[in-house]
Amino acid sequence: MKKTILLLLSIICLYVLFSLLGSDEEDIYQQVTNYSANNNSEQSASITAEQLIVTGKDGTESSYQLPDDQFFVSIAPYINETHPCEIHSLTGCQGELPQQRFKVSVITTEGEVIIDEELQSEANGFIDLWLPRDETFTIEINRDDLTASETISSFKDDFTCITTMQLTN
Repeated sequence: MKKTILLLLSIICLYVLFSLLGSDEEDIYQQVTNYSANNNSEQSASITAEQLIVTGKDGTESSYQLPDDQFFVSIAPYINETHPCEIHSLTGCQGELPQQRFKVSVITTEGEVIIDEELQSEANGFIDLWLPRDETFTIEINRDDLTASETISSFKDDFTCITTMQLTN
């Protein structure tokens, strides 16, 4: 009986330990999604070209490496109001058009279509995208009869927050 209890406790401890590590790529994608959807009010989070940086209410900072082959960018299309931004705050940036549907196209300079679908902005008004690293893209966003188009890239020093895409006729 004691061996069974010890084995059970060991399994529980290992499960808790691996759950807390949160270092595999699936966890990074899920963490970013949770912060964008405002599902983690206990902490704040920002995302650079290479790391997710999480700050607890007590000021403790943790950072998590992003995947080597994926670049995160968050785009806030707007009609009237925007804000300057370079490093996206998953928990602080607010765009003008929350929970709106957009037609989004992302095409490489070689003409490869990366994304061509209807996406919805998050509650913060941003559209989150994971793109291949070290490439340049043309992004086009449409809503009703309004369009915005911009060239962005996914290199080490590029911005993760795009707030310059104004929708116009």
